[in-house]
Amino acid sequence: MDLSLTEQQELLKTTARDFMEREASKDTLLELEETESGYSDELWQKASDIGWLGMLVPEQYGGSGSSLTDAAVVYEQMGAGPLSGPFFSSGVLGALTILEAGTEEQRQRYLPSIAVGREIASLALTEPDYGWGLDSVSMRAQPTDNGYVLSGTKLFVHDAASATTLITAVRARGHEGMTLMMVDANTPGVSTRLLSGFMGWVGEVTYDSVEVSADAVLGEPGAAWQPLQRAFQKAIPILCAYQVGGSQAVFDMTLEYSRTRIQFGNPIGRFQRVQDHIVNIINHLDAARWTTYEALWKLDSDRLTANGLETSIHLAKAVTTEGYYQACNGAHEVHAGIGVMKDYGLTLHTQMSRTLYHYLGDPRFHRKRMAETLDF
Repeated sequence: MDLSLTEQQELLKTTARDFMEREASKDTLLELEETESGYSDELWQKASDIGWLGMLVPEQYGGSGSSLTDAAVVYEQMGAGPLSGPFFSSGVLGALTILEAGTEEQRQRYLPSIAVGREIASLALTEPDYGWGLDSVSMRAQPTDNGYVLSGTKLFVHDAASATTLITAVRARGHEGMTLMMVDANTPGVSTRLLSGFMGWVGEVTYDSVEVSADAVLGEPGAAWQPLQRAFQKAIPILCAYQVGGSQAVFDMTLEYSRTRIQFGNPIGRFQRVQDHIVNIINHLDAARWTTYEALWKLDSDRLTANGLETSIHLAKAVTTEGYYQACNGAHEVHAGIGVMKDYGLTLHTQMSRTLYHYLGDPRFHRKRMAETLDF
C-alpha cells in the first residue's frame, strides 16, 4: 500500500495551495464569515474556471473525471483556509449523489451545470429527529395526479441558503425505502432559514405543500438509499481530507505561536505543558492523515473487499472529525486569550471543526457502524 502522492498530485497540491494563498487570504475568509452563504460569486467563479467544481464529474458530463485522491489533495488545501462555501456540498456530495442515484437523462441535465458552478446542489436529508440512518427519514411525499406534494422540515442542511437545487430525502407513499427528489430552491412553499449559533452556513429548510412533478424523483422511487450510501462512501474521505488540511493549519499556527510568544523570558514552546498540547495535536493530525489517505487508496485502487473498504471509511471519518475538533481545543490551550480574537484566525477553524463534527455522521455514529461491519 503506497500512500504517497504522485508527481501530478504534488503539482495539483502546489497549484491549490497557491490559489488559496492568492485568493483566500485570512482577511477574505473573515469577510466571508459574515455572509449568509459563506462564499462570493467572484471566488466561486474562479474555482470553477480552474475546474475544482467538476473534478468528480465524469468527462462525458463536462467534468474532468479526476480520482478521489486528486480531489482530496485539493480539498486538503481548501481546508487549510478553511475555505467556506458549497464546494463540497455541490461539487462532491451533490455530484456523486446524482451520479450514483440519477438516471442517464438526469445526469445529462444536472452534472454539466454543477461542474461549471451554474447549479448548486445541496443534500437535505436530516430532520428534527436527527440522524444519518434510513430510519431517521420520515418526511412524506404525497402523490398527486401530476407528481407529489412535499410537506415537512429538514434541519442542519449544509449550504442550504446558497443551493439552487435541494436533493430532498422523503418517504414516497406507495414505495418502501427512501426517495430522493430534486427540488428547485425557488419553488413556492420552500423557505430557508440560516441557523444561529457557533456553526457556519447550516440551515433549516421548510416545505409547505410544495408541488413537484413526477420527473423530480432522482432515479427510482423508494430505491435511493443504497445509491446514496455509495455516494457517501466516496464523499466522506474527501471531507476528511478537508479536515486534515484544517488540522495541519491549526498545528502550523500553534507551533509558530509557541516559538514566538515569550513568557518568563522564554518561548512558551519550551514549557512541558505547552509541548504536551502540541504533541496531542500532532498525534491527531497524523492519525487523521493516514486513515484518510488509506481510505482514499482503497477506493481508488478498488482492490479490497466491501467490508474492508467500509471499515476504513468509517475509521477515517471517526478519527479525522474527532482529530480536527481536538486539534482546535489544543490550539486554544496554547494560544489562550489571543486564540479567541476573531482577527487572529484560529476561530475560523474552531467554528469549522464544530460545523463539520456531525456532518455525514459524528465519530460515535461511525464507530458504531465500524463495529457492526466487523461483527463486534
